[in-house]
Amino acid sequence: MNHTDSEKHHSDESYRVEEQIGFLLRKAHQKASSIFQSQFSDYQITPTQYSAMCKLKDEGELSQNHLGRLTAMDPATIQGVTRRLIERGLVETRADEIDKRRMQLRLTQAGSDLIDTLIEKGRIVTKKTMSPLSEEERETFLSLLKKLS
Repeated sequence: MNHTDSEKHHSDESYRVEEQIGFLLRKAHQKASSIFQSQFSDYQITPTQYSAMCKLKDEGELSQNHLGRLTAMDPATIQGVTRRLIERGLVETRADEIDKRRMQLRLTQAGSDLIDTLIEKGRIVTKKTMSPLSEEERETFLSLLKKLS
């Protein structure tokens, strides 16, 4: 079997999975998830629920579809997230004034009070996750992640 120089070069290079983007992102995600759990476990809030509540705090009121887009969740995921938040009394719905078939979501007073507490915990998660990095590295890292997403 005859290999071109380019093919031979690639086959001679060692491929180390622990140096690949997916592996490194997964490890970073595992670390961030562990830190998130340590901060949020008493509140029984998942990262997706937290994201949804933060966005509702920011925006006030949103349709489920729009909330899903803003939090990068597919329709099935955001439906489950909002259902659980509604069941817990943290989010409430009302019919949209223009399109009665569409429901608008907003935080309840309990949800608003809870997210005010949780935002500080979210800051701690970010700080602890990124603690190995200098301030300049943090800014660069976040900028590069935004570019990738």
